[in-house]
Amino acid sequence: MKKRGDTSVAIRNTAHSPTLVVSGYETITMDTDFKRFTGWKYALTAIALFLPWCAVAEIEEQYPPFDAMDVFELEWASDPRVSPDGQSIVYVRRSFEIMSDTGRADLWEVSVDGDFHRPLSAGLGRSTSPRWSPDGRKLAFFSHDTGSSQIHVRWMDTRHTTVISKLQQSPSDLAWSPDGQWLAFTMEVKKKTKPIAKRRTAPEGARWADAPVTVTTTRYQYDGRGIVDPAHRHVFVIPAEGGIARQLTEGDFNHFGRLAWTPDSTEIFFSADRSEDWELSSDEADIYAVALANGRIRRVTDFPGAERNPVMAPNGKTLAFSYEERRPLAFTPNRIALLDLQTQGMTILTDKLDGDANNILWAEDSKSLYFSFDERGMRHIRKITLSKVVTTVADDVGGTTIGRPYLSGGFHRANGVTAFTQGRQHRPSDVAIVKNKRLEVVTALNDDLLDYRALGKVTEVTYQSSFDGQEIQGWYVTPPDFDPTKKYPLILEIHGGPHLAYGPHFSAELQLMAAAGYVVFYNNYRGSLSYGEDFALLLQYKYSSVEDFADHMSGIDALIEKGFVDKDNLFIAGGSAGGIATAYAVGLTDRFNAAVAAKPVINWISKTLTADSMVGQIYHQFPGPPWEHFEHYWKRSPLSLVGNVVTPTLLLTGEEDRRTPMSETEQFYQALRLRGVDSAMVRLPGASHGIASKPSRLITKVDHILAWFERYKGRQSTRD
Repeated sequence: MKKRGDTSVAIRNTAHSPTLVVSGYETITMDTDFKRFTGWKYALTAIALFLPWCAVAEIEEQYPPFDAMDVFELEWASDPRVSPDGQSIVYVRRSFEIMSDTGRADLWEVSVDGDFHRPLSAGLGRSTSPRWSPDGRKLAFFSHDTGSSQIHVRWMDTRHTTVISKLQQSPSDLAWSPDGQWLAFTMEVKKKTKPIAKRRTAPEGARWADAPVTVTTTRYQYDGRGIVDPAHRHVFVIPAEGGIARQLTEGDFNHFGRLAWTPDSTEIFFSADRSEDWELSSDEADIYAVALANGRIRRVTDFPGAERNPVMAPNGKTLAFSYEERRPLAFTPNRIALLDLQTQGMTILTDKLDGDANNILWAEDSKSLYFSFDERGMRHIRKITLSKVVTTVADDVGGTTIGRPYLSGGFHRANGVTAFTQGRQHRPSDVAIVKNKRLEVVTALNDDLLDYRALGKVTEVTYQSSFDGQEIQGWYVTPPDFDPTKKYPLILEIHGGPHLAYGPHFSAELQLMAAAGYVVFYNNYRGSLSYGEDFALLLQYKYSSVEDFADHMSGIDALIEKGFVDKDNLFIAGGSAGGIATAYAVGLTDRFNAAVAAKPVINWISKTLTADSMVGQIYHQFPGPPWEHFEHYWKRSPLSLVGNVVTPTLLLTGEEDRRTPMSETEQFYQALRLRGVDSAMVRLPGASHGIASKPSRLITKVDHILAWFERYKGRQSTRD
């Protein structure tokens, strides 16, 4: 990685004019007015001696495309935290380990002026969630260096680090008390249960079957964890210098962070649904406070809906929190709400914003708040005053989802400095700062790799859906050696959710597809977030349907009209909700040469009654349970259209998936085989819904997609 302060010079030929690139400085376009380069004469002299223009262009053309094994070399920043004095940022530097096939997470510190950039957790296991003490002298974080996730504290002046906890379960939601004496966190506590029947005692030496697993709870399974023992999340505290962790909350309820302390360090705010039927409810939660001294719990809010993520104003007078109205719809925006702690009056601060306001932070003067806001495939940091005046602080937040180009990323602020993860179309996230309204990127985590790879270009496209004329925004990635006079095969790649969103961000998977010679098209079809509430609800009770199908096909037709897409070589792929859309699409059209549906839902009737998301999904995405609305569930199911499918289809799912269970994939695969459709089922052992969570699986996923599509290039469609 290049260090700030190092000077290197490179010249790149572009379609318009050559450019001079000097590390640490802006890119300068070289035109005929050489007077602009007075300060660069020594650099230009060196360039003139060693790098003639033609040679530079030739060198750049020889850069290899992004390769699957390059995935192991990627790095990205997450969870930046500004020090209380505003002088430095600690962030989580993420990467992959090729030998263990795992993700790595280390803590690094970078100064706001970029003068130093150094590791903080070298030698420790996976380290996450850095949190500065109020005085900035210590840093608390989680690390696995002892074999389990424990709380560590680092003294920033002496650089000594120690583990201060001996916890039986993994902690989360770390929060310092304002006086610096305590660390609060949440952690699961297992509940003792009794078996229905007493187990018989086996004779000595006998080998009986394993004991049965008895399930009596509604929420008994979670994707990535499987069937879990009954447990509830509680709020704990531990002395900041180490000691015994003390449980503050009680009861068979889950108590969630974000945690917020009162200014006098006597109470902790948290969110919970403490109603008797909480297992059967969705989007219902209130803010509570628990006393540090005796664990006394008091209810702070009692509004219909979900109040979460409390944040205390620096002056101690107002509590901000995220508020989501409770209603049986697939999308309800998160609003910033304010509670006057003296009058108990609540105000909705972002009621005029058409979208989610997340990641709330108070300004130092308690007169405004900062938050993240997604708009048209981009994440922004915005500021809102108590009089509801909104301004933009920074754009281009993102870059923390390496596989596919989802909206992502976060920010933090202290002492006039805003730090955030900046993502770009050709780079995963770096740490960027805004200070005195000036933006500066202070890391360059992938320049050593991606400066020397030919990457596909990401281009925006907007068009009207053939279904109703609705404007749809999308993007396409062209091969690194793209020639607009040629025709290329096209892959339509559909995002999950369905109420998520893509954007013009770096994507290892899509870059690999482009490097293989495909134009890769993706869009934010109706239902996607960042386009307002009305657009998000266009798919209410309609996923999948001919409506979102029309959004996809209209985009393909728009690209065909541009002249560089081969209309006889069209392919379709997607994961989760994108896998559903893929399976549904091949039941409506034969235009695709081949399809890959990753972790799809095939039968909504069976899915909702076998998956871990049954309570929320039935309440938000359907008019009622499947036994009351059988025909509706069936109409939304790709299995209802399997009799039409002729497209060769590959199915790719993790064997431990509990969000879209393997039984869904098996239903479609067996139906396709019974009908004689060319098909294959790829099962990933040990993988849950996040099939690309391991780098080798990300690569395997793309390798299978491309290998399947290569089989059917030039295939004669039945429409011919």
